[in-house]
Amino acid sequence: LPSIASVSKVKLVTGLKGSSSGISIEIDGGKVKEIRDSPLAGTSFEVRDLFYNTPARKKFLKTTSTELFHIIDTLTKEALSHHQIGFSLLTDNQETMNLPKASGHRERLTQVFGNEFVTGLIEVNSASDSMELSAFVSNSGNFRNSKSHQYIFINRRPIKDASVSHAVYKAYEGVLPTDKHPIFFIFLTIDPGRVDFNVHPTKREVRFEDKEAIYRFINSRLRDRIKEDRTEYARQFTEVPGEDHETSFFQRYSNHGTSTLPQGTSLVSENLEMTYRTALPFIYLGDTFVAVSGRGGLTIVDHHAAHERILYEKLLDGLPSMTRQLLFPRQVRVSAKEYRVLLENRGMLDTFGFEIDDFGNATVIVRTVPDEFDDHDLTGILSDIAAGFIEPNTSFPSLRDNIAARIACHRSIRGKKILSQEELSELLDNLEKTEHPDQCPHGRPTRIFYSLHDLNKLFKRK
Repeated sequence: LPSIASVSKVKLVTGLKGSSSGISIEIDGGKVKEIRDSPLAGTSFEVRDLFYNTPARKKFLKTTSTELFHIIDTLTKEALSHHQIGFSLLTDNQETMNLPKASGHRERLTQVFGNEFVTGLIEVNSASDSMELSAFVSNSGNFRNSKSHQYIFINRRPIKDASVSHAVYKAYEGVLPTDKHPIFFIFLTIDPGRVDFNVHPTKREVRFEDKEAIYRFINSRLRDRIKEDRTEYARQFTEVPGEDHETSFFQRYSNHGTSTLPQGTSLVSENLEMTYRTALPFIYLGDTFVAVSGRGGLTIVDHHAAHERILYEKLLDGLPSMTRQLLFPRQVRVSAKEYRVLLENRGMLDTFGFEIDDFGNATVIVRTVPDEFDDHDLTGILSDIAAGFIEPNTSFPSLRDNIAARIACHRSIRGKKILSQEELSELLDNLEKTEHPDQCPHGRPTRIFYSLHDLNKLFKRK
């Protein structure tokens, strides 16, 4: 507070409930201007004309939107860690956030992010002799393209800690795709004597007395709960209808003999210029990779990455001007920061096929989506798009490319979805028509080719 008072005009009014009077103090630029009695019970702290006496500092402030985002971030963290207190934020006399006191973490998360967001999380509660954990983390099908929804609180203080974050990621080992990030809210209560908050000026970093014990505690509790959720999630998927997975490869594809390959035709060439035929069987390896054989060798295709590349280039080419009108416009609740950034960038969203309107109370109405877009996870895609505006990715040449990549990732084929032979043929043909068919927008390979020469070397025939 003294630091703030030295660069602004402040007024502090405070008084104890039941006291005959309180006190009011006004300070300008660090100098006391007035002290008088006040009948107010409670405390109010008013700051005006920030940096009025240090104009050089004021020049380093970002745009109004950016500074407001910082304020929203700070208020969000305090609100999440103190659910028993109500919070409100007014911007230009308009309500930006209004969070009544909540009964617990789940209710507060719902107030901040919306019910649809919270239904995609699993709750973990556990305690040991020296610590207590309450956590809300992604379920097995709810991952994001950014780390924008990751919060750690130790004894109600918001912190950043690489060890705790790693414990969470490690709990998703074998579940989390390589280019995705989990949502997590970690609320850890430990003996104050076992943690030092004074290792950083902003108290955003801490030093634990026994870091390994905390790592093991968080990791094991989350891992066990995620394993339970994964088992439940897997039950939603069944075998491909009408397909007998016990039948051998030779029986299933006996009608695709080598005689169907025209003489002199190479379906896979050394330079990967491929023409796919529905007559040629495509073999799934797991639920993501597809093996494509031909006289030139063998190609392994990641069907998700391939579809992502196709959609990304279509988005940049403007093809999503073909939009689909939702039969019933959807109300989507997002965080206060996401809400503002989405409305500020409605023009770019419209070019990608998303028509949104303001509904108030951190909610937007979605009227159209890009053609063929699966609209069941509008909360997730809008959240990822907002993160693209807030946290620009320097690996992309422009903001538009970054947003297109995020949309393409959400629209592309997901694991567990098995395509038919005809669908795979169309997918691979469309991949060939893209400008950069060998990589997805994030730089991961879409396909890996093994020539006959490579295979001979692998089998030590050469």
